[in-house]
Amino acid sequence: MTVGKKLVELCQQNKNLEAIDTLFAKDVVSVEAMKGPEGDTKSGIDAIKAKNKWWVENHEIHSASAKGPFPNGDRFAVIFNYDVTAKDGPMKGQRMKMEEVALYTLKNGKITREEFFYTM
Repeated sequence: MTVGKKLVELCQQNKNLEAIDTLFAKDVVSVEAMKGPEGDTKSGIDAIKAKNKWWVENHEIHSASAKGPFPNGDRFAVIFNYDVTAKDGPMKGQRMKMEEVALYTLKNGKITREEFFYTM
């Protein structure tokens, strides 16, 4: 619960990169629900940071919230809600509201895997 609470707290403060630096394992794996141009799976903390930086740089974020954590053994879930306008790509200029569930797996007190569930 400690890691999950800290993750939610940092995300609510828009400190996502700080969360990655402090809570994620160096060999973390991230799995998206939808396959993008570079695939749906990223490995390593640098790839996760790059993905998060891309998200912030390519979206005007009107609001973002995180709810949870919802624990189950060595895993916990967080519900994220976003109101964003895409700055680039096929959705450029379109404002959209999104909700996703993220499932995090822990090992030795660090997040080793994150999986995202959402629909478009």
